[in-house]
Amino acid sequence: MANLVYKRVSTDQQSTVRQNLVLDEAGIEDPVVFEEDPGTSSRLHPLQRPKFRELLTYARPGDTVHISEMFRLVRGTGHILDVLDVLHRDQVALRIHDGAFSAMDLTARHPRTGELLSTVKFMVQTLAAAGELQRDLQRELTYDGLRAAEAKGSKGGRRPAVAADKTDAVRTAYLEGRSIAALAREHDVSRGAIRTAVADLLPNHTAIEEDAPAPELPVTLDMPGKVADFLRTTQLDPAERAALDQGMTVRRGQGYTLRVSAVPAVHRQLLDRCQPLDGAQGIPAVPAQRKARREYENRVNALADDTP
Repeated sequence: MANLVYKRVSTDQQSTVRQNLVLDEAGIEDPVVFEEDPGTSSRLHPLQRPKFRELLTYARPGDTVHISEMFRLVRGTGHILDVLDVLHRDQVALRIHDGAFSAMDLTARHPRTGELLSTVKFMVQTLAAAGELQRDLQRELTYDGLRAAEAKGSKGGRRPAVAADKTDAVRTAYLEGRSIAALAREHDVSRGAIRTAVADLLPNHTAIEEDAPAPELPVTLDMPGKVADFLRTTQLDPAERAALDQGMTVRRGQGYTLRVSAVPAVHRQLLDRCQPLDGAQGIPAVPAQRKARREYENRVNALADDTP
């Protein structure tokens, strides 16, 4: 029986250090470690993540999967239940070493039906919903903080590796024939930092017209399930259909929302498509559907308000 350790690197360095510390303190014997690539999105279903799929392929009946905390692997209730079903099918145990789930026996099932005990399922759903609420609040607070900083003139992102007071000297030296490698050694920075400082002076640089509009970036919005259900039965453009098909389902009690990532123009097109839900074109409006459409409309209109 093998001990399989699954790790997912976080953009938060402190969180990653804590994950490693928890697993080190657990004293797992002869672990086989599967560490997800940092570029793998946390929103991707765990059964679709490359390293976790590799772990499941490697696992044999009787093995144990070790995770520092549940939300290193899953992000919502549906994901947790899917993972537990697969591990139960493959006769693989799950051990969580930190957080609320660490005190629970997630393998407890009914002796006849083989399904998760109702009490275990209830606790899983409750704790997952609480964790999701916590992440949503953190994301909203982070967004509010960034907006407040922008209003004060603060710009996000990393500071240039080449200090502002040295940029002119670097550019002058480059025009005089100094190589990028030599400048990188002289200023003790990477070659990429020098290329950034002299980007518009490079031979293959293509000037961008100042008046050219900046390309729209994808924005993630929560689309009410009733809106998503209607749009799935509607004729859509390829870009609209792709955004809908790639959306992530988030359970909300008995209903759900679809987390859709698309450029604002596609969100506005999808909003136009669901106009009939508001009682247009002679179709009687269903109050719940009309309310759902207006929730989505408010979120789409907020994008326009944020546009400079």
